[in-house]
Amino acid sequence: MDKTFEKFLRREIDLAAVGAVRRTDNTPYFCTPKGASIFGWAGVDGIHFCFIRGFGGTVFAVSPMNTPPNFVHPLARSFEDFLRLLLACGDTAALEQAWMWDEAQFDAFLRENPPTPEQRDVLSQIAERLGLTPMERPWAYIREVQSSFDYGKIKYTEDYYDLVPEPAAAPAPPAWKVTFDGGFWDHTGRARAGRELPLGKELTWAGRLWLIPAAYLCSKGLVLDLCQRVEPEDIRAFMEKWDLGPENDSFEHFTQEQRMWMDLENPLRMDFCPRVEVNGKSMRFSHGSAVTFNPCVPEGFTNELEAKWAVEHYGLDISQGWVIYRYSFPWPWKRRPQIKSLSLTMEQHPDRVPGPRFQVHQPGDAFVFTHPVSGLKYTLTVRELERRTLPAGTFGAGGFIYPTNTVAMSYTLSPEPEESIYVSDCDEGDRPRRVEPAGPFSPDAQGFAAVIGAIGGADGPAAVLIGGKPQGRLRAAYASLHFEPVEKDVEWRVEFAIKRFGDASFALL
Repeated sequence: MDKTFEKFLRREIDLAAVGAVRRTDNTPYFCTPKGASIFGWAGVDGIHFCFIRGFGGTVFAVSPMNTPPNFVHPLARSFEDFLRLLLACGDTAALEQAWMWDEAQFDAFLRENPPTPEQRDVLSQIAERLGLTPMERPWAYIREVQSSFDYGKIKYTEDYYDLVPEPAAAPAPPAWKVTFDGGFWDHTGRARAGRELPLGKELTWAGRLWLIPAAYLCSKGLVLDLCQRVEPEDIRAFMEKWDLGPENDSFEHFTQEQRMWMDLENPLRMDFCPRVEVNGKSMRFSHGSAVTFNPCVPEGFTNELEAKWAVEHYGLDISQGWVIYRYSFPWPWKRRPQIKSLSLTMEQHPDRVPGPRFQVHQPGDAFVFTHPVSGLKYTLTVRELERRTLPAGTFGAGGFIYPTNTVAMSYTLSPEPEESIYVSDCDEGDRPRRVEPAGPFSPDAQGFAAVIGAIGGADGPAAVLIGGKPQGRLRAAYASLHFEPVEKDVEWRVEFAIKRFGDASFALL
């Protein structure tokens, strides 16, 4: 028995006022787990609180009126934590419903339902007689307990399975076979599996912990797996900030700039280029793939089964988030070499950071902006600004009509930038239309990217001469495409290519 629970019983504290009534009749419901020891009842909807044999001092809430499979949820890892949650929240109602709320909803419930004088008296008894303090950040604590819990370990009676069919057993993972051309679980073709070269290396880069469990030596080249660990607290903070959930996970719900900031802040995203050096010879990858394991979402919501298999194969901690990257590096030799040395270099691709918006009306207009990192001020001066209609057939894909109206802007930038800067249209433009929809459920449009002009950097456009005289390096940007001519002034956005992390090299062998 939980030691704090034993002490609680000796102190004879009555939790009825805070929603956990003790009863002599603890008749279970159909959804009460096997081995449950009930210690309190909410008094409504059959909700009760219990320990379950085999789960130590973990406190569970059982809610018979919920929809399957949401009848049982862990609330606290110990009875002491359960009491500390009560001290923070004042009643079991908030604890029992926390699983379906975000933090803002949870906090709103607490504000709207402050403890009554009778409840405050009980809470004072808990604090004084047991020497406990309120739980800090109660919602975050409960979410951590519930997101890391394996609900599949709870066993129920036959009455439960008569009403709620037992879920089908998850398919067993296929044999682990790593080939040069295949992905994580793509075993098509006759390619032989590469020979595993255990590495077991751990390194830190870009503020993240990385595990390099193994490389695989194939006839065409070397395959390397890189496992990036992501703290669940960082994932939850990101999901809470952007209110991401089962009904709000699509980019369609966010603006261009919001999507850019989400890309920057997403802890499960890292755009980088790995290079390896084998026996002193540098090798670049030809292709790669990745799987993502997110422990902060409901089972089966976004986690790919393949990601879970990969995490389990390498024995990684399932309470953590993981992005597992697989890259293939072609041999620079005709034959597979004997590996004498192996090192890895990590290079981050620059992130696209949104900057200020601006509008211009005619040639000669100028816009001044400041680089967010260097602090340098730049002046963008418009040289030409005109509406254009692209020739029909510029874009081609069977069954679609594409918009062709845009606005072209040419401009110079002073001083000449050393870093890459971009200009893009803030409007996403019109989507292509189907010529004849294939059926009542066929989409009538598909995604279409805006045209973006690059300024500066190695990939910038070449200099252009106007009137035979060079006027600085002239650049061009095109507005998003529309079916009708663009009559109003385009709202443009400056964007900066910023590299946040430096390159780093690590010896693997």
